[in-house]
Amino acid sequence: MTAMIEHDAPSAACAISLREATRVWAKVGLLSFGGPAGQIAVMHRELVEKHKWISDARFLHALNYCMLLPGPEAAQLAIYIGWLLHRTVGGLIAGLLFVLPGFVTILGLSIVYALYGQVPLVVAVFFGLKAAVLAVVIEAVLRIGRKALKNRVMVGVATLAFLAIYVFKVPFPLIVLTAALVGFLGRWWLPERFPAPASTSTDASSEYLIDRLLGQGQLRHTKPSARRAIRITLTWLAIWLLPVAFVIGALGMHSVLAQEGIFFSQTAVVTFGGAYAVLAYIAQRAVESFHWITPGQMLDGLALAETTPGPLIMVLQFVAFLGAYHHETGLSPMAAGIAGSVLTTWVTFAPCFLWIFLGAPYVEALRSNRALNAALSAVTAAIVGVVLNLSVWFTLHTLFGNVERRHFGSLSLDVPQWVTIDPFATVMAVAALLAMLRFKVGMGWTLLGSGLVSAVSLLVLRHPG
Repeated sequence: MTAMIEHDAPSAACAISLREATRVWAKVGLLSFGGPAGQIAVMHRELVEKHKWISDARFLHALNYCMLLPGPEAAQLAIYIGWLLHRTVGGLIAGLLFVLPGFVTILGLSIVYALYGQVPLVVAVFFGLKAAVLAVVIEAVLRIGRKALKNRVMVGVATLAFLAIYVFKVPFPLIVLTAALVGFLGRWWLPERFPAPASTSTDASSEYLIDRLLGQGQLRHTKPSARRAIRITLTWLAIWLLPVAFVIGALGMHSVLAQEGIFFSQTAVVTFGGAYAVLAYIAQRAVESFHWITPGQMLDGLALAETTPGPLIMVLQFVAFLGAYHHETGLSPMAAGIAGSVLTTWVTFAPCFLWIFLGAPYVEALRSNRALNAALSAVTAAIVGVVLNLSVWFTLHTLFGNVERRHFGSLSLDVPQWVTIDPFATVMAVAALLAMLRFKVGMGWTLLGSGLVSAVSLLVLRHPG
């Protein structure tokens, strides 16, 4: 492993130092609230708008690939861009720093939850953050949509994708495949609506660092290599699965920790469409099949994962902690809970590094293919619709205390109960929107202020006067 990282040391041609990149990735990880939509928004704001490391086109090209993979797409996007900048070590730093704040937070809150139950002050702080993240999400949808939807055809694709996933609950992979087919055929029918990829000469003079370095041929690690692909596959399969084998050998196949390692390893390869698409499946297995947690605990874990930094899939860490804490007999409850938390996080995110380090060079090589570029331009438009769906879902579950799934014939819609609207959450969200969009307050200050206001409000309400 060490040899592989040393071999993939950053190129001297890269104008960004690893230390500077590490600072930015740490900031992205700390601000990655709000599920996939919020996390993509944070990265777009930092990497495209502020630092100009990567252009919209390449950012969305990478996002297209990550959306097609199982697992948390935002974490994979961070790994992809980190790898573009600083090879394997850059991808490792970007991915680890993206996950670490959420891991530490969820682990701490899981311990507090197991010992004391819900802590009102902690819940209040994260409630304020959750409301403020709405501003980040809405801003991202507007910004990405403006740049990805360049004509009416793309707007139409995005609209149909949103309706397909929100109204008709069409599986995400089917939406992506349909959009790709539309783009592939559209290149022949309406070539002016599906422009050719930018030339390398344009990239070489780009204002965006990664595009410029790629156009100048300086990022040689982006070239595909069969030998490298074999090495990456064997290395990361071992990194992923050896801890599970160790737990099975130490505690037995039927221990709770072993079952968690096996189950969540399987989940890592079938969770297409992001965390929202698989939470129902995970909840059913964890509650009804394994009996690790109760339905109420599952809802509490989801609330924690929604309001803390990191991917929403971190709810698995909470589930694994409680399952091992209460049911593993081979260790003390606290040791078992921490071990379950670490093992589950490991097997959930190790595959992300495998998918990116293995596939990213081939994705980069295919970017100049005209047919593939047309297909991916339509997929990009469809993903705008999917991100809008995530944003609507997040908005409904933030502002309303009760959202019901109602069926209208063959249609299925999430309908909020308007009497359950939370006035405080609404005011916080509107204030955050005004702060960021109207007065250009930074994201970090907006989130900090929202968390503090929410905490102070709780103290005032509990101790008036």
